[in-house]
Amino acid sequence: MELLSNLAMGFGVALSLQNLFWCFVGVFLGTFIGVLPGIGSLATISMLLPITFHLPSTSAIIMLAGIYYGANYGGSTASILLNLPGTPSAAVACLDGYPMSKRGQGGVALMITTIASFVGSTIGILVFTGFAPTLAEIGLMFGPADYFAMMLLGLVAASTLSSGAPVKGIAMVACGLALGLVGTDVQTGQQRFTFGIPQLSDGIGLVVLAMGLFGVAEVIASIGRVSGGKAQYSSSVLPWKGEFWTAMNPSKEDWKRVPGPMLRGSAWGCFFGTLPGTGSTIASFMSYAFEKKISKTPERYGQGAIEGVTAPESANNAASQTAFIPTLTLGIPGDVVMALMLGALIIQGIQPGPRLVTEHPQLFWGLAASFWIGNVMLLILNLPLIGLWVAMLRIPYTILYPAILMFIAIGVFSINNSAFDVYVVGILGVIGYLLMVLRFEPAPLLLGFVLGPLMEEHLRRAMLLSRGDPMVFIERPISAVFCAITLVLVLLAIWSTVKPKKPQGAAQQAT
Repeated sequence: MELLSNLAMGFGVALSLQNLFWCFVGVFLGTFIGVLPGIGSLATISMLLPITFHLPSTSAIIMLAGIYYGANYGGSTASILLNLPGTPSAAVACLDGYPMSKRGQGGVALMITTIASFVGSTIGILVFTGFAPTLAEIGLMFGPADYFAMMLLGLVAASTLSSGAPVKGIAMVACGLALGLVGTDVQTGQQRFTFGIPQLSDGIGLVVLAMGLFGVAEVIASIGRVSGGKAQYSSSVLPWKGEFWTAMNPSKEDWKRVPGPMLRGSAWGCFFGTLPGTGSTIASFMSYAFEKKISKTPERYGQGAIEGVTAPESANNAASQTAFIPTLTLGIPGDVVMALMLGALIIQGIQPGPRLVTEHPQLFWGLAASFWIGNVMLLILNLPLIGLWVAMLRIPYTILYPAILMFIAIGVFSINNSAFDVYVVGILGVIGYLLMVLRFEPAPLLLGFVLGPLMEEHLRRAMLLSRGDPMVFIERPISAVFCAITLVLVLLAIWSTVKPKKPQGAAQQAT
């Protein structure tokens, strides 16, 4: 009964005209950005983060959340129609969605992905509303040492479980922690790593870092990526063709194939969404690999199997909802976009953690209710607006990306009216591009930057309470378990890097 009363209160908050408007803005922009290849929700939230300074906290988080899960809805559209993934998690949809589109089943694929996205999101919301408050109550038992150990585990897990070399991920986390130290120490008043530059006395802004590493870097990387400066696509699959609309009804055989992958994909998404550092991309790839593994006809995958579209779409949308669980209740970002959400809450003066549910119930339950409302909006919007989304893909990149750079510069300058911040964004953009070229993922860096100050605060508090005894991290059972898991992950990362690789000739002889 308490859960129902809390949800009733949340719907009362979410159904206000102001919050309904910002929820619609969020899901609309998220779907639009999801369709555009390569931009993604991360760069969009980074660009729109300054707008939230002028909004109430609940409206701001509802809008940003709508962008996040709306992008997961729209990301599959370009993947299926054009073989151009709008978001990283939608890359899996290219494997079977685009072959379906080439044989005239693009409408069927989009219909199934919309339903799978809605089902996955619904299951994810049920998990969020049912388990997030319980997890928050468990979090109240944590002390400073436990929080530090848990955040350390989250950072190491984010660096070792993400794609790419684990050691590179750990290096990026360390760089993020170092950047988080720039500025004035709150306790001592001493300036750290400012190099005599007065503009750095307040530290590097989260918006500045995110826009540079992701927004500007993506624009630089996209220069010349598409020949002729415009997306190439086949007119036979464009949604304004009459044949497209008549071919949107899945067959009975298709309907029989989708329920199992839809539910299993949702389960994968719920699991990976609650793990720090994994998120929807890994969930979608894992669900696809699992479906192909258990299939009696795995040769169909990659040739237009409808299960290969259903499972990853339900997985990434379920993960986008459950990723809010560790972010809101423990203060640990589920993925890099959740790190921006964490920063947005802190900017609004709200400290994420176990007390958020009790101290800010209207925000928590209003956000939970907005998930339901936003997903219904997406279900209504997604299919009728397919024609609009694909038409937007006709915008030449020579116009699209300069406009993005202009909005980034305006957004950064509007925060502190500082031209210095614009210069920093440009420098960070070049650095972000070099990291992409060298295959260093910038996402762990952002996680380290957000969690670094919080980890330092809990470390100092733990050492103060223990009077400088570092054994406090071993003596407390919770922190000891977290530290042990962290040590195992670090050792595995080192071993995977230094272990001798079997020569190719020997491997062939063994087979």
